[in-house]
Amino acid sequence: MTSVLYPDLPENGLIVLIGASGAGKSTLARTWPASQVLSLDGLRGVVGDDPGRQDVTADAADVLKLILERRMTRRLNTVIDATNCEQSVRVELVMAAKRHGMPTVAVVVATPLEVCLERQGPRPDNRRVPEDVVRAQHQARVHSHQRLAAEGFNTIVFADALYRLEPFLKRLLQAREADLGRDGSDGLGDLLLVRGFFGPEILPLWRWRPGSDLVTGRDRVAEIRLGQQYLTLAFRDDVDGEGDFGFDVLLPCPFDAECAGQAWAPVYSVTDLHKALTGAMDSDPDIVCTVHGDGVDDQDDNPEGRADLEAHFADAVA
Repeated sequence: MTSVLYPDLPENGLIVLIGASGAGKSTLARTWPASQVLSLDGLRGVVGDDPGRQDVTADAADVLKLILERRMTRRLNTVIDATNCEQSVRVELVMAAKRHGMPTVAVVVATPLEVCLERQGPRPDNRRVPEDVVRAQHQARVHSHQRLAAEGFNTIVFADALYRLEPFLKRLLQAREADLGRDGSDGLGDLLLVRGFFGPEILPLWRWRPGSDLVTGRDRVAEIRLGQQYLTLAFRDDVDGEGDFGFDVLLPCPFDAECAGQAWAPVYSVTDLHKALTGAMDSDPDIVCTVHGDGVDDQDDNPEGRADLEAHFADAVA
């Protein structure tokens, strides 16, 4: 019987994850830096715009092998996130590593069949693998143990024997320290709240506009711009006099097309930003104009009626 070695993984090598669909390979793969992981599903998305598109699997596999070859040439640690249950697939991967003298590790993700099948249920239709296919993959994985050493793997280990939590948390810690500027860089600083509301992808487009006369006090104005399209936002430091904070977006006044005032509506997510840009928020009931207030005669221009921003913020960053 093939012996399972203590999981002392090489610093740079080829790590092949082996397991049926739903076994948890991608979750495990995320404990390595994203740049080191070659995901077959991800490459299906690259070549076919859909990670679940099976008719582009061959093309995605070709791309994977090409990238793997280039990475092995540079002796870079590489993790293969795919089922890898077929011997012919594994042998080809191992040969790519051996050509460049790179060590090889087989990581067997031995999740019970029942769990693999259960995990197919919540998946979207294009990512749900048929039961007979999952069963075949699981059986192939079980029978692969006897052959892995003969196929050329230097190390064979079960996934539940790995110590991956520490390096995963270390990478998160390093990213957090960089965000806060504790690594010697400028960090995200006052963009941390922006990321919490709208996600990291918005940060390259975000520019604070100091000295703007659109707001007063401790409120601040910012702009999201890409080409000719832009949105103007205001960060509200104390929107209700009780310490709540959040962001408003500048919109056309819904009460008077000729209004010279400013109309603001709260935004909590990228969904709201998209609505604001496309005009879907122009009649939002929470719009407050500096001239017309909220348009209701018996209320002034203090937006007391808006939903609790603290609750919305908790939802946005949950």
